Amino acid sequence: MPNISPSVPPEAFIHVIRAVLDKSEAQDNDADRTKAIVAVNYVLRREGWEAFYDEHGVGQLRHIETNTITQQANPHRPFTPAEITRKEQLTKYLEKCYEDELTEEVLIPLFRQLGFHRITASGHKDKALKYGKDAWMKYTLPTQHVLYFGIQAKKGKLDSSGASKNGAANVAEIYNQVMMMLGHEIFDPGLNRRVLVDHAFIVAGGEITKQARNWLGNKLDALKRS
Repeated sequence: MPNISPSVPPEAFIHVIRAVLDKSEAQDNDADRTKAIVAVNYVLRREGWEAFYDEHGVGQLRHIETNTITQQANPHRPFTPAEITRKEQLTKYLEKCYEDELTEEVLIPLFRQLGFHRITASGHKDKALKYGKDAWMKYTLPTQHVLYFGIQAKKGKLDSSGASKNGAANVAEIYNQVMMMLGHEIFDPGLNRRVLVDHAFIVAGGEITKQARNWLGNKLDALKRS
């Protein structure tokens, strides 16, 4: 079966290992499935792999030589009970957190995990230094070219109504802030020069309505090709 790299097995193979190690199929003489792990690893270690259970009780594979843990790449897989609980906790947090908390405690760790670096949060203490962005960061391509990203974060819902309501922000306000973000230079101390933001992320703790997305996309596409 084809695989992405020597340290990443085919996804179908990962499905097989997880099905074999499913704890719901435990026998009376192997309630914690220790014997199953030993039996599977007797074969897998010959090929340079090792199976184990993670903190959620899900079977995982580790590449012994590189110590790389294989993650299931399919984003449409069903959530585990522990992941569903964490999702509910995150949803409740997003409904009540402030914009600074959304940026510093959720977005910055998330983008760091995705490989972005030099993530700098502007914050709301000194609004004169924001210029429409709550944070900026950069991403280095395999060709060593650098792309710059700006983040505009809002606490609640984004809609396209004529007047802002409690717990919601009007998308026209976001449009003005995005235009400021794309037009204002930022200083990159790593390169020792000023650069422009290439792309903008708009993040809301609540819903971004379909009408707001369409209006903002049409306005930006007509004026900005970045």
